[in-house]
Amino acid sequence: MKKILIILLAFVMVEAMCISSLQAQDLKHYKKIVKELSSKKYQGRGYAKDGANKAGKYLVKEFEKAGVDEVVCQPFKIDINTFCGKMNMWADGKKLTPGVDFSMREYSPGVHGEFPVYHVDTVNFDAEKMYADLAKPEYANCMVVCDFWFMYNHKEFKPLHKKDSSVGGFIQTWTSPIKFYKAYGSKVMGKPTVWVTPEAIEGVKNVKFDIDNEWLQDYELFNVIAKVEGEKHDSCFVFTAHYDHLGNLGKKVYYPGANDNASGTATIVTLAEYYAKNKPQYDMYFIAFSGEDSGLNGSMYYVENPTVLLSQIKYLFNIDMIGDNNPVQYCEVSYEGYYGYTMLEKINGMNDYFEALNRGELAANSDHYPFAERHVPCILFENENGDAFKYYHTIYDTYKNGIFVTYEPIFKLIRDFVEKY
Repeated sequence: MKKILIILLAFVMVEAMCISSLQAQDLKHYKKIVKELSSKKYQGRGYAKDGANKAGKYLVKEFEKAGVDEVVCQPFKIDINTFCGKMNMWADGKKLTPGVDFSMREYSPGVHGEFPVYHVDTVNFDAEKMYADLAKPEYANCMVVCDFWFMYNHKEFKPLHKKDSSVGGFIQTWTSPIKFYKAYGSKVMGKPTVWVTPEAIEGVKNVKFDIDNEWLQDYELFNVIAKVEGEKHDSCFVFTAHYDHLGNLGKKVYYPGANDNASGTATIVTLAEYYAKNKPQYDMYFIAFSGEDSGLNGSMYYVENPTVLLSQIKYLFNIDMIGDNNPVQYCEVSYEGYYGYTMLEKINGMNDYFEALNRGELAANSDHYPFAERHVPCILFENENGDAFKYYHTIYDTYKNGIFVTYEPIFKLIRDFVEKY
């Protein structure tokens, strides 16, 4: 009798383990990938110091370890402005800290030398007076200081951006934590533009810069494409995430990008692992895009050079920045993906994975968009406005500041959808 009980217990345990492998996501593996990708080794996964490409090579190995049937790399090239050299700024003799007190606009040239400062009066703004002031000898080749959004919304500043204008450049104030971008880095403008926190530039009369930029022509990147073969090959599901990030701001500062988007990249790797262990009905493709932060370059290249017919994609999930804790999950959906979205809402309502799904307007803000333009049923998952969102595009988007509560509900929501769709 005792032997029978032991055998029965062993059978129950094996069965439980099998059920677990069919249902469970791998949080431990997920966190390990996020930690690795956001480490110093990859220098912010940018387009210099080989950061993005080192991360891509790491992902190839991770997909292979996950047990996928195939991994290929799809190369493409971009032109991009970078800042990996000198990154020094002084305000009235006080040295400022890159990434904390200031950052560069991605299209800015390098800037060297000392400049007088002209502070725009945004409370009593008078464009004519501003132009008259800037014509004075004491403001020749000055840096014009103004709130970013004020300058953005006033067309009177446009003539000052021309190459032949008398100003030396622009200091645009942005509240801390200071941000950094790459989206418009495919060109270099005539005048330097520096983002500075208001407190670092308030009342300052003179600034000094020693900042280098480097223009990279035909810089080669690659998408990583993994495949798990299903029982049927006439249709497929696609799971995407971008693995590149912002890279460097000078020699010492880099942007870890734990949430953006190591969080999404780790998700598709663990999804690949899940489907490699649990053979799906249809082929599954897992695409880790590069070049997203520079303007969706990787996904735009892919839709023009697809490895699977776009018409065969049953549904595409783009997972971007889910390392946060907003209980309402933000989504964007293509027109053709709306029916699938209603299914996702129903699945979520039955299981309470999130308090709700919030569908926003479709925008060219991540890698789902080139597919949506080509009528592929697709959805973006991006967990916005949680506690981690304040670190978006800053040096503080680290593994230490990472939040991992959204991963499991996203995984389960996708898994349940694939089973029913």
